[in-house]
Parts: sequence; structure tokens; C-alpha cells
Amino acid sequence: MTARLIDGNALSRHIRAEVAQRAGALKERGMTPGLAVLQVGDNAASRVYVRNKVKACHDHGLHSVLESYPASMTEAELLARVRALNADPAIHGILVQLPLPEHIDAFKVIESIAAAKDVDGFHVASAGTLMIGQPGFRPCTPYGCMKMLAAIGCDPKGKHAVVIGRSNIVGKPMAMLLLQANATVTLCHSATPDLGHHTRQADIVVAAVGKRNVLTADMVKPGAVVIDVGMNRDEHGKLCGDVDFAGVRPVAGWITPVPGGVGPMTITMLLMNTVESAEQHAR
Repeated sequence: MTARLIDGNALSRHIRAEVAQRAGALKERGMTPGLAVLQVGDNAASRVYVRNKVKACHDHGLHSVLESYPASMTEAELLARVRALNADPAIHGILVQLPLPEHIDAFKVIESIAAAKDVDGFHVASAGTLMIGQPGFRPCTPYGCMKMLAAIGCDPKGKHAVVIGRSNIVGKPMAMLLLQANATVTLCHSATPDLGHHTRQADIVVAAVGKRNVLTADMVKPGAVVIDVGMNRDEHGKLCGDVDFAGVRPVAGWITPVPGGVGPMTITMLLMNTVESAEQHAR
């Protein structure tokens, strides 16, 4: 058995075409979906992410505003800018790029974003709607993972899913989305004894801890769907995930590559959330 690849690039193109069509329909009604991206400081990785997000907006019919500020910006100044964007009718999504400088409380800043414009899905109100199964913005990476499962015809209902990692950005919301899809979910983390005991029982494994080779071939049930959210570098500087791809691929039924798997889906679902926010404002 050799696992089939879940092509994030191809799926992303398909969903972005839908985003462009929906953005075009809004433009015909006199509304252009707008995303404001705020970056404080000059983190090199953040600069790349921000540039890609802004370009994706422009390429698919969305209006994007990039605001870059020096690391010396105060917390009060950033909060004031977020409040101004909350009140701007041309902006339907607000994204504050993390990490922020140490003197700024990231939680306080995220909570200052209007829940109706929280297209990153990080606000407590967004987490709450996810927890109780009500409509709301879903964090982009887990949202993209669910789209990948749907694309290969993998219905989580009745399946055992194991999520490795308990972050607020991926692990916890991923577990909740799978639970809503009627999977039986096990959430594992750094304090879980015998990780392989859990993953060997899983029909679906999502690895999201940021640690190379956390999932190896002997830890995977034959035929399982393996989604690798990790983004790491090997000893040669080559991009790799959390999964031992070469070892696991002969065992799994489906697997996401790194790069070209989950990565492209994250920005795509940000675009989708922004368009959905604009559609809600247009009602």
C-alpha cells in the first residue's frame, strides 16, 4: 500500500475559484470584501505570511489593507487602531499578525477585534460558538483540514480521530470540528503517555505539534488518513512536517505532503471567512 496524496494546492485552487465567484457577486451589489492585516514589528516569517495573505486577497477580488507598524507601537495605539477598523464599513475582516512584541498583550488585542470581523477565528466568542456547535468563524487551519477530509470523501462520522497537539489555534478547534462531524475524538499532547497506543487505533490522525517525526510508521493504523499540520526544518534546512512522511506513506491510506498539503489551505480559508463575513454584512 502506498498512501494517496491529499493535494492542498489543487484543492486550494478549487476553493479560491469559489471565493472569487462569491466576491464578484458581492461587487455586483456594490460591496468589495475587505480584509485589514496589521503587523507590528519586523518578524521575517510574519512578513512573508502577511505578503502572501495580501496577494491572495488581491488575486481573488478582495480588497486588502496592509498596515505595518514599528515594534515600538504601544498596546494602546494598536487597540485604538483595531477599534477604528471595527467601525469601518469597508473592512469585513481584521487580522492581527502574531507574534506581537512582548509589551503587547496578544489576548487583549484579539479580544478587541469585533467578533463579526474575527476572520482568524481566535476570538473567545468564535471559540464559544465552535464549542456549542453554533455558526461562527472557524480557525483557518482546522477549517482547511476539514475541507481536505471532505475532498477525499472521508466522512468522520463513526471514525476514531486522534489529534496530536492542544493549541488554541489548531489542536483544540480541530478536535471540536471532528467531534461536531460525529467522530470519536482523542486529543493527545506532550503529557500523553504512549502516544502510539492512541494513534494505532485511529482512522484519522492530525499531527499539529511543531515537532519532527512525532508520528512514525509503527504508530499508524494501515489505511488511516494522516493530516500533517507541522511546519519544521530538517538538518539540511528542508521544509518538513510533524510526520515521518517517507516511513508513514507506505502504511497510510491518505497523507498530506509538506509542503503542498495543509499550508495552502490556511490562507484559502482566511479568504473564505472574509467573503462569508462580507456576505453577512450585505444581508
